[in-house]
Amino acid sequence: MFSFFSSNVPEIDSSEVKKALDAKQDIILLDVRTPMEYEKTKINGSINFSIENITNQKAIESIMPNKNATIYVYCLSGSRSNAAVQRMIAYGYTNVFSMKNGLLAWRMKRYPLI
Repeated sequence: MFSFFSSNVPEIDSSEVKKALDAKQDIILLDVRTPMEYEKTKINGSINFSIENITNQKAIESIMPNKNATIYVYCLSGSRSNAAVQRMIAYGYTNVFSMKNGLLAWRMKRYPLI
């Protein structure tokens, strides 16, 4: 579905995301999984915007109007977040990163989920 996106996107390691959360840095943590996946488990403080809605630029801008904000995007493995980051860059977001290997990496490091 999103094969037209390049895999060359800005990425951040899950340990850096955890550090930013622990330090209460001014970031937005965006989960692009489905609402059903999000309800089962998520990173505390994240907001959900399903990848299926990523083509709706006005919807993204309504929940994240500051295109210069630091935004860390995650999904389960990193593929959907890569697609979302590519699209967001096309929309003019300047400081957006895909969390490398998504929740799989987060879980491997035994970081907390809710």
